[in-house]
Amino acid sequence: MQKGTPRKRPPRSRNGMRREYRFDYTAARPNRFAGRIRAGAVAVLLDPDVAAAFASAEAVNALLRSVITALPAQGRGRKRARAG
Repeated sequence: MQKGTPRKRPPRSRNGMRREYRFDYTAARPNRFAGRIRAGAVAVLLDPDVAAAFASAEAVNALLRSVITALPAQGRGRKRARAG
């Protein structure tokens, strides 16, 4: 391909995603936040309005623990989150 010639992009599917993405892994960097995650921890994304209600991760965990104690004993098992 000549310099300055625009590359053709593959067509996008109905959901807006390409069939294939090519990443430049030579530009990748280590995850600078990996050291903050404790062993066995699970990361969960909160919507911005929900996150704004909490001052810290400890506050979120305290509220969730109080909700867990209020659940019936049969509903306390860990289940996998559903995607979507």
